[in-house]
This record gives sequence, C-alpha cells and structure tokens, in this order.
Amino acid sequence: MTYCFYICVCLCLVIFQTTIIPHISLFNNFYDPLIPFICYLGLFRTARESILFILVLGFLMDNLSGGPFGLYLTTYFWLFIVVKIVIQYVHVNNILLLFVVAAGVLMENIIFIAGVSMSGPDSQFSAISIRTVIFQILWAGCTGFFFITFFNHIHKKLEKWFNGLIAEKS
Repeated sequence: MTYCFYICVCLCLVIFQTTIIPHISLFNNFYDPLIPFICYLGLFRTARESILFILVLGFLMDNLSGGPFGLYLTTYFWLFIVVKIVIQYVHVNNILLLFVVAAGVLMENIIFIAGVSMSGPDSQFSAISIRTVIFQILWAGCTGFFFITFFNHIHKKLEKWFNGLIAEKS
C-alpha cells in the first residue's frame, strides 16, 4: 500500500512539474515539487522503506530532465541522507518543517550549479540565475510546510482506510 501511495504522489508531482508549471506564469520560478516529498520521506518514513524508491525516482527524473545524467539521482539521494541525519539531532516540529524544504531547494540548486560548472569552462551564472534560486527558496519557504503536512495527512488517512479494509476481510 505504501509503495502505491509513493507511486501515485510521484506521478502526480512529475505531471504537475512537466505539464502544468511551465504554462502558468505565476510558477515560472517554482522549485522542484519532488523535494518536499523527498523531505517527507526522510522525516516520517524509514530508510528501508524509502531508499529504493528515491533512487528509482532520481533515475526517472534524470531520464525526463535532459540534463547531465545522475544529477537528480545524486540530489535526491543526498537530500534524503541529510534529512535523516538532521532528524537524529533535531526534533521534528513545525519550525523544522518550514526550513527543511527551503534548505532542500538550496541544496538542489548548489548541486545543479556545481554539476553545470563541471560540465564546461564557458558555463557562467548570471544575476537571473541567482534571482531564480532566491525565488525558489522563497516559494519553498512558503509552500514546503503545506506539502509535507499534506503528504503526511493523506498517507495516514490511506493507511487507516487500507487497514480497515484488511480488517473487514479478516
């Protein structure tokens, strides 16, 4: 049941990211919507349950993005690992939820900039790139908490519903 939830959420987010976001001018500088889901997995799910799914998701996004192969895979993997390390030392609360997605967006952009910088000597970043990163971090700070709370709420409801169905069958 858990993997079905993961697959449905990720397919919806990938479709949202690739078909809807590019056509709405309000979302021109929107961040990768899979980052809150990776953060949710790191905060509320076990590594055993999540790691394979994160690797497959990174591989899928690398194939869809057209960028350097392994960029999303690396980003998602390390974001998950960093979130797991952070929650060992910091209690998960609403304040952490406000900052974890913004930090994830910043981490993704740093990895992307490093990856693009290594790809060629003539790759430069303009003020537009920096402005885009700032807008993405602001978007993440405003919406990340709601995404993570939504994923957690829906997952709990689906688990309760699914366990109720199993109990009825028994």
